Amino acid sequence: MDPVHILLVEDNEGDIFLIREAFEEARVINTITTVKDGEKAIDYLERKNEYADVTEPDLILLDVNLPRKNGHEVLAHIKNSEDLKHIPVVMLTTSSAEQDIVMSYKNHANCYITKPVEVDDFLNTITKIEKFWIQLVKLPSRR
Repeated sequence: MDPVHILLVEDNEGDIFLIREAFEEARVINTITTVKDGEKAIDYLERKNEYADVTEPDLILLDVNLPRKNGHEVLAHIKNSEDLKHIPVVMLTTSSAEQDIVMSYKNHANCYITKPVEVDDFLNTITKIEKFWIQLVKLPSRR
């Protein structure tokens, strides 16, 4: 299996740590790049500024509540771009608000997952994401 490149768009240091730990424990070869706000996510995906030479991600884990541009704005940008819309986007957020769920699917999120509060449940959720999106699903080739 080729290494999978994951773009994690998350501003919470604790969640970043837990997500990285869960993927490391799964022992799947992958690369996780983290950006901490919506504008940087778009710059990364558009390969602008300090991100001119980055690799396109195979999967995006996107929080809704982000500084500068929120996750809905980032998702809309991705799914309205001919060059980016093929990349699967998993909304991974603390929000369980119906309006966030509806808006995410209207903007073509591939799935919406609410982060559990308990650490063990959180790690279990990340493991399930890894098993589904990395081990089971066939992702499109990078461009």
